[in-house]
Amino acid sequence: MEKKLTVAVIGCGDFARCFLPLFKAHPYVKKVYVCDMISARAQEYSKTFGVEIADSFEWVLKNPEIHAVALFTQRHTHGPLAVEALRHGKHVYSAVPMASEVEHCHEIVELVQKTGLTYMMGETCWFYPSAMFCRGLLQSGKLGKFVYAESQYHHDISHFPANFLADMKSAGVPPFFYPTHSTAMVLSAAGSYVKKVTAFGYRDSEPDHYYEKGINMWDNIFSNEFSLMELANGGVARVNECRRIGYKAPSSYVSAFYGTEGAYQFHSTQHLVTYKRPAPENIAMEDVSDMVNPMEMTKHRGEAGFMQRVANHAYQWDSFAPVQEEERRKLPVEFIGLPNGHMASHQFLIHDFCTAAYAGKTPLRNHAWDAARFTIPGLTAHVSALRGGEVMHVFDCGDPILK
Repeated sequence: MEKKLTVAVIGCGDFARCFLPLFKAHPYVKKVYVCDMISARAQEYSKTFGVEIADSFEWVLKNPEIHAVALFTQRHTHGPLAVEALRHGKHVYSAVPMASEVEHCHEIVELVQKTGLTYMMGETCWFYPSAMFCRGLLQSGKLGKFVYAESQYHHDISHFPANFLADMKSAGVPPFFYPTHSTAMVLSAAGSYVKKVTAFGYRDSEPDHYYEKGINMWDNIFSNEFSLMELANGGVARVNECRRIGYKAPSSYVSAFYGTEGAYQFHSTQHLVTYKRPAPENIAMEDVSDMVNPMEMTKHRGEAGFMQRVANHAYQWDSFAPVQEEERRKLPVEFIGLPNGHMASHQFLIHDFCTAAYAGKTPLRNHAWDAARFTIPGLTAHVSALRGGEVMHVFDCGDPILK
């Protein structure tokens, strides 16, 4: 095993704030630096979290005492920064997405394979209760063979942070350039990857100054994108990425997951499973809501205003669900009482990465090959949408090489 890790957190925005305490507390981490192009942000982080400031990303890359970088920069910068970090011998934890170009995804996979370094994409939705439940259900054999599933990330742009909306050039990013909250859930649950995709985009009828040509750096006009994906296991998935839609929470979820012998269905707070049975009943139905919903949600069910709170993202941040309990028991005791988020997934992610990088191993999930298979279908789907739904083959980086 390596000596304890020194980690440089790159990008001191709103999101990194959720993770820095976890890096600091992890038993395999010795020291944490912060780095941001806006010095005032780095200084505020330094004072708030009691960490040192790295003057620049270039300084981090050249510093042999820094073993890993954690990228929390703008989305379209993740690919190039990850490539540079790997080339300089650094382990990489990257917020989603992996990259905005297929070529960068492929290059990251090749660098990881060549160098043996640890790369992990911080995809929260691998640990979302609905994805974990469907994954376990299929693996149990109770659903039979996988047939069809639906997953979506419905997050209206009005709910995004003010500093994100202020950057007009990047705020209008094509929805399918940020696909992994949808793809990771359904693909990890189905145990497969995408071979072909067809997609369509929704063009805003109102001038919003985000999704317009000449406004964002991609000349993107689609605020919502919708796709059908053919999987390698013979099944089909419908995946949505929507940013102009009258809906808020849960923003990421598996709404349907069907096999030849059973099915899972979900809406708002109710999770149902059906199974084939011999005549005369034919079908048995089970309500598994208490297993899949966050425990805090179950605790408040039936109270006045409960549904309004659910619709506005209450209970869906740091409360664990029973289906997550096995993973929860693996977390270090140092994490008790520390921040969590996104359906209580943050702690799982940082523990996975730190454990893998410390041991010089491939992460158990969200490794480079997973990240590519979660990201590339979205990038390809956007091209399909631009071409009016043309069926397109999806480039695949192959099966993971685990160590």
